[in-house]
Amino acid sequence: MDFFSINVFWIVFGTLVTIILLLDLFYEKLYNIFKKQKKIFEPSLKSAAIRTSIWISCALIFAGLIYVSQGSHQALLFLTGYTLEESLSVDNIMVFVLIFTSLQIQQKYQHKVLMWGIIGAIIMRILFILAGVALLETIDWVVYILGGMLLFASYRMFSQRKPNLKFEPKNSWVVRILGKFIRIDNTQKDSKFLKKIDGKLYATPLLVALVTMETSDLAFAVDSIPAVLAITTDSFIVITSNVFAILGLRSMYLLVGGGIQKLRYLKEGLMVLLAFIGIKILVSDFVEIPILLSLTIIFIILGTTFTISLLKARISKL
Repeated sequence: MDFFSINVFWIVFGTLVTIILLLDLFYEKLYNIFKKQKKIFEPSLKSAAIRTSIWISCALIFAGLIYVSQGSHQALLFLTGYTLEESLSVDNIMVFVLIFTSLQIQQKYQHKVLMWGIIGAIIMRILFILAGVALLETIDWVVYILGGMLLFASYRMFSQRKPNLKFEPKNSWVVRILGKFIRIDNTQKDSKFLKKIDGKLYATPLLVALVTMETSDLAFAVDSIPAVLAITTDSFIVITSNVFAILGLRSMYLLVGGGIQKLRYLKEGLMVLLAFIGIKILVSDFVEIPILLSLTIIFIILGTTFTISLLKARISKL
């Protein structure tokens, strides 16, 4: 693909993401204006389902555009990267639930934290991806370090399969560091990140949640970015698949956040997934695994994980 085509695709991608992001960001205000009400908009399961389907549809349409202009191989790379990042992002939802529950943040305020958290995550991951691609293009053997990191991440999940269902703000190093820069007030009466009490500036639980969320995403990026770089080092494919996956995370949380505990074998599924990608990258010089086969294996791992989890949840109710 020539230089002109590459730039056109970046423009298409940037325009598409910006338009939908702005609509998602100001959806609540537009809804209140249309309904002529001033109360805080609380997203319903229906609106979350619509948004989730829109983001997935946008990713599939974009994959179609790549297929038409760049061929099936590049389209499969995008779909594989997108599927991989989307599945790894599901684990983030568990963390979101813990953070919001522990800080006692009402649902009507959660969507604002999620939106700004996702914007911050996008910026952070783009920087990480560009640095990772540049490093891989400069030093070939770094790819084996990425493979080792993925195997270690898989082992870490295996050794910590029992989920940590508690997040205690008082014991969090993130909250302690934030407290050194600004006073923290534990009451939440509106959607502000900062507020003044007796002329002094305080951080609200919303800001605490946002900072904690960004820090946790930094830890997740250490696993997810090497995983997608193991699929391809094409910065366009890696960045676009990452961004599409992250953008849908907000609506996905609103849709399945309450039922995330039913995915009892999520950790095991992600553990196998990371191990497969790690092994794939370590044996790449000896055995070439076709991208279509990789995508198929990823779908099988995820399908098995979700099916067994839901069956276990249904059996437990009997």
